[in-house]
Amino acid sequence: MDIAIVGLPRSGKTTIFNAVTRGAAQVAAFSSQTKPNIGVAKVPDDRLQPLVEIFEPAKITHAEVTYVDIPAAPEGLGQSKGISGEYLNQLQRSDALVIVARAFDDPSVPDEGNGVDAVRDIETMLYELTFADLGIIERRLERIRDNLKSAKTTERDRLTREQALFGRLKDGLEEGVSLRRQSLTPDEARQVEGFQFLTNKPVIVVANVGEDDIDKADDIEAELNSKFGGDGVLTAALSGKLEMELSQMDPEDEKEFRESLDAGESGLDRMMSLSYQALDQLTFFTCGPTEVRAWTVTKGVTAPQAAGKIHSDMERGFIRAEVVGYDDMIQTGSMAEARKQGVFRQEGKSYVVTEADVVLILFNV
Repeated sequence: MDIAIVGLPRSGKTTIFNAVTRGAAQVAAFSSQTKPNIGVAKVPDDRLQPLVEIFEPAKITHAEVTYVDIPAAPEGLGQSKGISGEYLNQLQRSDALVIVARAFDDPSVPDEGNGVDAVRDIETMLYELTFADLGIIERRLERIRDNLKSAKTTERDRLTREQALFGRLKDGLEEGVSLRRQSLTPDEARQVEGFQFLTNKPVIVVANVGEDDIDKADDIEAELNSKFGGDGVLTAALSGKLEMELSQMDPEDEKEFRESLDAGESGLDRMMSLSYQALDQLTFFTCGPTEVRAWTVTKGVTAPQAAGKIHSDMERGFIRAEVVGYDDMIQTGSMAEARKQGVFRQEGKSYVVTEADVVLILFNV
């Protein structure tokens, strides 16, 4: 999973990035950073340790999520001028977007004289995503019109259908309906997939609150959810500064300090949960004496597709999957005992992987 973090200047997006990746990227208000900060966060998973105790592997590997802190936006972002160039390309390459909005007061961080208004800033960023998609659609429609002038009859039919589709998408966006909320047939969805439209991506909206407002985080999140939630948009309220400071501490010290502040689950845990939810992901495990490893795949994938996540040869030469549910694996304590107790299964190509399956892939190439 590659997730881009964006926000207006001084929203604290890099602080949120540091909190979820345990990073130390420059967070100065007037940083001249022009390249994205990239951090790989290991997904916390309490289910790994019991598997380690059973299989005693030489190596333990957590699932990972890559977060990309997009650098300061080009001049004009937030002023209805759209997103373009490399900034747009970086967002298009991501699987989901995190929009960070300032919800904290800090005299040392200027607010451009407009005051602090998270809802306003979120709406501004969502408008910018819409303007970017409109720009892509308008350029595509212009190209279709040019191609129609010299198209043969068979090609003309295809271009005319595509023109109607993109015209409909454009009308919807102009009415404030994101592509996520527009009804597309499977064939139409495939047609637009390659364009990587921003309003078609899942979005996580994060209000970056001050430390003094931690006790109001639930109320702020509920307000955001009522305003923006649903249709592929998730919401959260986090104190980026506090979470960044806590993320730099020793895990035991962090846990103790967090409990003393009644700060709830960590920003990392919260963002991981939202990232999985936004992209409809699940975790399965591969276990053996060499390695116990967590893998992330989209819900609904078949066993061969999950095998392809491990290695393309495994998908190409898939024979079968040997599967034990996580709870059964912990209860029986070994693959041999799982066989004896009848909870070991052999599954074919049509098997749909479920959450926390312990899987062994048999293949031949």
